[in-house]
Amino acid sequence: MSRTNPFPLIAVDVGNSRVKFALFDNASATSGKDATATLPIPSATHSLDPREDGRFDVSSLLNDRPAGAFTWHIGSVERKTSARLLERLREAGATRVVLLASGDLPLAIQLPRPDMVGIDRLLGAVAANHVRNPQRPAVVVSLGSAITVNLITAQGAFVGGAILPGISMSARALNQFTDLLPLIDMHSLSEPPPPVGDATVAAMTSGLYWGAVGGVRYLIELFAQQSGGEADVFLTGGAAPSVAKLLPGNARYEPNLVTTGIALAAAATSNSWPTKS
Repeated sequence: MSRTNPFPLIAVDVGNSRVKFALFDNASATSGKDATATLPIPSATHSLDPREDGRFDVSSLLNDRPAGAFTWHIGSVERKTSARLLERLREAGATRVVLLASGDLPLAIQLPRPDMVGIDRLLGAVAANHVRNPQRPAVVVSLGSAITVNLITAQGAFVGGAILPGISMSARALNQFTDLLPLIDMHSLSEPPPPVGDATVAAMTSGLYWGAVGGVRYLIELFAQQSGGEADVFLTGGAAPSVAKLLPGNARYEPNLVTTGIALAAAATSNSWPTKS
């Protein structure tokens, strides 16, 4: 990518079940005085289910400006949805569109096949590198359709991690692969359920939620052991706010971690923000 000013920028995170948009008007929108210690704050965000909004209506973000007035940087793990979005952007007159790959990111990736890693995992690492303690490793946890737990070394390199079924995905599996267990909705769970369920649904809710939390907590512990020290922990995704309160004291919830990683990657091509390695 050429070193041109990418702003105003719309960062797009295409996931397996939702598409998230974040508008960054310029390179100075940060959450504190020191741009190297805080994450940029988008001036507007929008999220949609592509199955319900096939036209990708983001008029609230554009604010009467044409799509061509923005640079669009897209990180996608869902090929069909991103193909539809690219076609829609072409129809709308967008000319500055980048579908991000691992080689576009200001991130050392110590893996045999960086191109085979989900771009959302890498973008979360880009954002974590911007704010983690430079003397400590970081763990990035994303709780969405799948749960990913990823390790960034104290030197700033992405070295891999673990992928687990998401809470709602596990709920569907319990329903589909058993005869009598019902399908329960885990999307609206904002507070931890009681660990001891007094009925089938309550027991399922407990197992799904605390099983996910326990897996994440133990993986963070193992990652810290492997990296030789306590790590900064960053969480994002739908279930992250409630889970963050149950993790070590330095766990930090960042709702826009992936789209912020996109903005930081775009800014790195023009030296618009200072970056941390």
